[in-house]
Amino acid sequence: MRKCKNCLLPDSVPGADIDASGRCRACREQHDDLRERDEALRQEYEADLSRTLATVRGTGDYDCIVNLSGGKDSCLLLYRIAKEHGLRVLAFTADVNIPDVAWENIRRTVRLVNVDHVVYTPPKDFYRKLYRFLLRNQEAGGAVRTVCYVCAPLYEGYSIQVAVEKHIPLVLAGYSPGQPDPSRMKYEFRRALIEDTDWTPPEVRESGLFSEAELRYFWNPGRYSEGTRFPRYLAPFHAWPYSQDDNIRKVVELGLIKNTTKASPVHSNCPLNWLLMYSDLKNLGYNPYAPEFSKLIREGKASRRYWRIMAPVVDNMIRTQTFLGRNVRESLKDLDLKTDELRITRAAQTDDTMFPGRKPKP
Repeated sequence: MRKCKNCLLPDSVPGADIDASGRCRACREQHDDLRERDEALRQEYEADLSRTLATVRGTGDYDCIVNLSGGKDSCLLLYRIAKEHGLRVLAFTADVNIPDVAWENIRRTVRLVNVDHVVYTPPKDFYRKLYRFLLRNQEAGGAVRTVCYVCAPLYEGYSIQVAVEKHIPLVLAGYSPGQPDPSRMKYEFRRALIEDTDWTPPEVRESGLFSEAELRYFWNPGRYSEGTRFPRYLAPFHAWPYSQDDNIRKVVELGLIKNTTKASPVHSNCPLNWLLMYSDLKNLGYNPYAPEFSKLIREGKASRRYWRIMAPVVDNMIRTQTFLGRNVRESLKDLDLKTDELRITRAAQTDDTMFPGRKPKP
């Protein structure tokens, strides 16, 4: 597979357009004025974040919720908000596919930062049925986009619900720049998404496989009375200067995470992700996280040297289902799926098709 000599983007990624010099289109189109525009926008976000953190301080029992998944960024975010900014934080974890490494990171971080921590464990049977349906009916963007863009909104919705019930004005997530897709979120979820939109995926509702009780796991503001106050939902690492390597070093130095291996996203990520990457390598011909990490490399936020070595190692583990790649076999077994059932059957989703409902009824 040919890759961009600058950012390592594979030529199989749509739009890569690697030229004779070995550079992809994104690298060729990267200009100082674009970098200046992005930096100006980041500084605008940073100023808003500073104002927001000052505004919410002392407004209730908790100033904010920090979603804690056990990855390097969420652990560091919790530390910075609680210790550096002095806010009263409620850490929130949704216990869905969290590996042992991430649980160890969560426990160490909560103990060191000394904050209250809520863990919500949704029904495993619901998620098993959901994953089976989604993997057998993927959209054109592949398995990661299909599954993660249903699973992540569930987690986000759980934390928003806790914030509403406890009158907490702010939810913070440890998304790195580029997460989630910018079409869905740039620093902040749009107010209309939180206040006016039913997040139940149409394909899930229309499948007829899920009960009304199961569909209620998805965020739906229409279940709340008029006048309900909904929180803002921000991604601080979209506002602060970001470096993947610096964040890994920092969480280890602070003692939040035991070592750099356990801080690596390769080790702390959701085990199901290995099956999703396997499906996308099979159906799309490239690792779905390659564009995200290439963008971070292009912007100087991730190490090219690290990912030049690690990306092929990860792909090889997935294809051979060895070492961490054994999660491919284990997930197939847990979900009772065969590899030929990992199918793309639907057109690509847009923001309108993902979140079509507005002012829904309870």
